[in-house]
Amino acid sequence: MLNQQEKVTPRSELIHRIKQLLKQENAVLVAHYYVAPEIQDLALESGGCVGDSLEMARFGREHPATTVVVAGVRFMGETASILSPEKRILMPSLEATCSLDLGCPADKFADFCAQHPDRTVVVYANTSAAVKAQADWVVTSSVGLDIVASLHANGEKILWAPDRHLGSYIQRETGADMLLWHGDCIVHDEFKGLELEALRRQHPDAKVLVHPEAPESVVQQADVVGSTTRLIKASTELDATHFIVATDQGILHEMRKQAPNKTFLAAPTAGESASCKSCAFCPWMAMNELDKLASALESGLNQITVDPALARAARLPIERMLNFSAQQQRRVRSSGNIENDMELYQHVGAV
Repeated sequence: MLNQQEKVTPRSELIHRIKQLLKQENAVLVAHYYVAPEIQDLALESGGCVGDSLEMARFGREHPATTVVVAGVRFMGETASILSPEKRILMPSLEATCSLDLGCPADKFADFCAQHPDRTVVVYANTSAAVKAQADWVVTSSVGLDIVASLHANGEKILWAPDRHLGSYIQRETGADMLLWHGDCIVHDEFKGLELEALRRQHPDAKVLVHPEAPESVVQQADVVGSTTRLIKASTELDATHFIVATDQGILHEMRKQAPNKTFLAAPTAGESASCKSCAFCPWMAMNELDKLASALESGLNQITVDPALARAARLPIERMLNFSAQQQRRVRSSGNIENDMELYQHVGAV
């Protein structure tokens, strides 16, 4: 554990020590786009990755390191453990959870499913392993639309959980028969349609990038709707120089790195009351701090473990999603159409 003297160590020395610990522990750091910029940079500098939740899990599974340190929230650590059961999964804080996860308890979700046995159960990645284990499919924000469209084409009715905004967006886009759990993300639920309209009037040339966890009044104003990976890609590819971004502000660090000559504005979260709970910063992502990261590596505490039987059950719907995505990629490779290639590759991602 860090002693009092180490807690006041200059930032550069602390970062250097973490890099040494990563090497000593044969560990790799994987970080989400929503964590602090200094942790995102540390992940890249130390040979890890910064990405969406699925890319984090994939990278951790494929990397030769025997320990994966997940800088994100708990369900991301669980997913990494499910996909890499032979590896040690550590997190800077075990208290870093998610409002979507908290809002969908496994026992209540089981009751919900039992009431609708005729429906195919599709759950968002932002759920606990116990909820994933009850699903037919686990999806991410970027591949969910395609998977539900495929299920709808086969005549299947969907039971969806937990994000009502993402579920509604997919329902509108696909026309699928979807029964929605009533959950939401504390960050995205606070974006305001009227205030976004006002900001757009101030910046009429700005393109609007929106994560589909946002309310419909915000999504309807978007030039691009998509996962974190999709929004970052759009910020580099579109000709616009100004962007309004409706997702966690942690993503702006990567956008500014990839497009340093462009201007990025955070979409408004406060309404007439001028108050917000998250203000576009996830409070649980903020629990990923450098000193906690060093402490986890030194102590070996904050390890994520998933019951083996539960992990096996949860892995099935996750692998089903991965196989679906892989089939999309294989079709693209044989097409020879570069534009189509890029369009499909952008759908392989996550939160």
